[in-house]
Amino acid sequence: MVERCKNVWLAVSGLVISDKGEWLVVNKRYGGLKGQWSLPAGFVKNDETVDEAVVREVLEETGIHTEIEGIVGVRSGVIKGDISDNMLIFLLKPLSFEVNAQLDELYEAKFHHPDLLMKEGKQSLLLEQLLAFKKERMQTMLDGLNPGDQFGYTSYKLFL
Repeated sequence: MVERCKNVWLAVSGLVISDKGEWLVVNKRYGGLKGQWSLPAGFVKNDETVDEAVVREVLEETGIHTEIEGIVGVRSGVIKGDISDNMLIFLLKPLSFEVNAQLDELYEAKFHHPDLLMKEGKQSLLLEQLLAFKKERMQTMLDGLNPGDQFGYTSYKLFL
């Protein structure tokens, strides 16, 4: 008999880049990233594929319609030795540009130049690491990172 993995989470995140090189970012109202800039993200529902989930999540959080360009990488970690927390990071092309933030979950959503985000100093670890993203570096594992003690990760890796 196969044991179900009830403590395995699967999430998706969308790196949406405009023709001007600006990234679509969100500032969350809750959780470990509260008050920080991060990518639109959320959990995969039981009735959708991961690519459907990321398009849905970006649209729900920001009002931006997108299409998939590919997978940038995978973030995988273990929270408090008990929960396998996994996220697929997609590269998405925006099909619209009028941002309409979901204000019950977000303080703000906007297209913003990534270098300016880093100067503000309120970015998530993932955003910071994505600045160095090059297609030739896909699937390189970055280990030994800590996104903050508030999460309780006992293992945290980025595959970029």
